[in-house]
Amino acid sequence: MPCDYKNYPDNWKSEIRPAILERDNHCCKFCGVENKSFGYRDINGKFYSWKLIDDDLHNDGYDYFSNELKNCYDKKGNPTKGITICLTIAHLDHNTKNNDYENLAALCQRCHLNYDKDYHRENTRATIKKKKGLQNLF
Repeated sequence: MPCDYKNYPDNWKSEIRPAILERDNHCCKFCGVENKSFGYRDINGKFYSWKLIDDDLHNDGYDYFSNELKNCYDKKGNPTKGITICLTIAHLDHNTKNNDYENLAALCQRCHLNYDKDYHRENTRATIKKKKGLQNLF
């Protein structure tokens, strides 16, 4: 889902985001995957960069597509389309107004969504209740 920058300060793109990426070495703070890496995720979510796969295939003859990434095939037997990692900046307390650097972390989209899943679940419930006109009794 695209980011709505209306909820962020004017210097988000020019100062805050670059500072957090730099502080976190342009890597996801949770899983360590590097920003703008191209590769594949296995069925458990582990990321394999294309460079690692290519180097191991040429140097060692090791084929990730017949082992770790065996489930990354489409119905025709071709390897699935790879992904490019795009780091996002997460508000660890879920408050977009709290832009203290200790509250911010560079996360890949997978880790960010996983970190926010309970928060999103609660927001979804509240939205559904609101649309149905329901109110809390207590």
